[in-house]
Amino acid sequence: MRFPPGPKARFPGDLFIRFRRDPLNFLITCASQYGDVVWFRFGSQPFVFVNHPDAIRDVLVTHQKNFTKGRALERARIFLGNGLLTNEGESHLQQRRLAQPAFHRERIATYAAAMVEYTARVRDRWHDSIELDVHEAMMALTLAIVGKTLFDADVEHEASEIGQALSDVFDTFNLSMMPFSEIIQKLPLPAVRKGNRGRKRLDETVFRIIAERRANSKDYGDLLSMLMQATDDDGAGMSDQQLRDEAMTLFIAGHETTANLLTWAWYVLARNHDAEAELHAEVDELGHEPSFADLPQLEYTRRVVAETMRLYPPAYAIGRRAIDEYQLGDYSLPARTIVLVSQYTQHRDSRWFADPERFDPERWSAEEVAKRPKFSYFPFGAGTRICIGEQFAWTEAVLVLATLAQRWRLWLAPKQRIALQPRITLRPKYGMRMIATRR
Repeated sequence: MRFPPGPKARFPGDLFIRFRRDPLNFLITCASQYGDVVWFRFGSQPFVFVNHPDAIRDVLVTHQKNFTKGRALERARIFLGNGLLTNEGESHLQQRRLAQPAFHRERIATYAAAMVEYTARVRDRWHDSIELDVHEAMMALTLAIVGKTLFDADVEHEASEIGQALSDVFDTFNLSMMPFSEIIQKLPLPAVRKGNRGRKRLDETVFRIIAERRANSKDYGDLLSMLMQATDDDGAGMSDQQLRDEAMTLFIAGHETTANLLTWAWYVLARNHDAEAELHAEVDELGHEPSFADLPQLEYTRRVVAETMRLYPPAYAIGRRAIDEYQLGDYSLPARTIVLVSQYTQHRDSRWFADPERFDPERWSAEEVAKRPKFSYFPFGAGTRICIGEQFAWTEAVLVLATLAQRWRLWLAPKQRIALQPRITLRPKYGMRMIATRR
C-alpha cells in the first residue's frame, strides 16, 4: 500500500509530542512541507491530514457514511456522555431531528430578544476606563444567554463557578488525548481529580435544571421542553441521564465557542482601527438597540464576525475515523485511519485568501465569496454533523457585538500577552485584558 508523504519521527513518540506541544503549528508545517495530503502516525494509529477543499468536502459530505467521529469526540464522551455531538449513526440523526425545531429561524428570532437583553445588562454595568478580562466577560454573557434561551434557566449568578469548572474539565480533556489515557483517567492525579470536580459541578447545574423542569409540566417552548416531550417508537421518553447528555452538550457548545469568537473579535477590532470605525458607523446609523429584524442592516458587523472566524475559528480541527478502506486520490487509506481536516490551516491558505494573516472583512462581500471554493471556509463543519446551532451562533455574535459597540470601544490593556490555546476550542491562552472607553 502506497502512503502519502509526511513527517518522520526522530524517536518514539516524537510526532505526538510535537503535535501536543503546538497542534496548530504542527498542521501548518505539515501542509507547507508535504502538500494537501500528509501521512503520519502517533504510535500505532495512522493519521492523514487533508488540506484541500475538494478532499474536505469528500470526507465531511460526499463520503461521510464511511466515517465515524475521531478520537477527540470519542474521548469527549467521558464528559459529554452520549449527546448530539458524540453520538453516531441513526441514533445521532434521531437526536438531531428532535433538537432541530429549537433552532428554526422563528425560534431564533425569539431568542434574539434575550440575547440583546442580557448584553444590555453587561453594557450598562461597565463604566468608563474599566479594565476587564473580555474573555471572562464574554464567557459569562454567552453562558447566561444559552441558559435562558435553550433551558429558560437563570445561570448568570453561577457564571464564575461554571467557567472555572469548564477550564478544569478542558485541562483533563488534554490528558484524555494521550496514549494510555484510559489508564491515566483512573489514576489519582491532581489534574484528573480537578477535572472530575469540574464535571461534578457542571452536572449539578444541569441536573438541577432538569429536576426543576420535571416538577413543572409547563411547556416553555424551549429546547429542554422539546427534549422532555420527545418519545421513541415505544412511547418512552428520555431518562434524566439522556436529558443530561443532550443538555450538557448544547449548554457547553452553545456558549464556549461563541465566547471565544467574540473575544477574538474584540481583539482584531482593537488592532484594526479602520474596520473598527466602519463597524461603529454601521451600528450608530442603526439609531436604536439592535434586534433580530436589524440583522440585514448589520452586514459589516457580520463580515467582521466571518473574518474573525476565518483567523480564529473556535473549532480549529475535525477528525474522522474511516470505517472501511478509503480511496483518497492516488492513495488507499486502511480502515480506522483518522482523517484530519483543519479550519485553522484551510482558512489561512494563501490559495484562497490573499495575504491570509491580514484581517480584512471585505473578503466577505458576495463577489469575493463567489470566487472561492466552498470548503475553503467551514467554521461550523459540514454534512450531517454540521453544527446544529450555526444560525444561533451567527445571530448571537452579530447582536452582541453590535449592542456593545454602540456604547463601548475596547483597547488592549498594556502588557497583555496574546497567544493561542488550542484545547477543545481555540481560546486565548492568557485571557484578554482590555480597557473599555465610552464612545
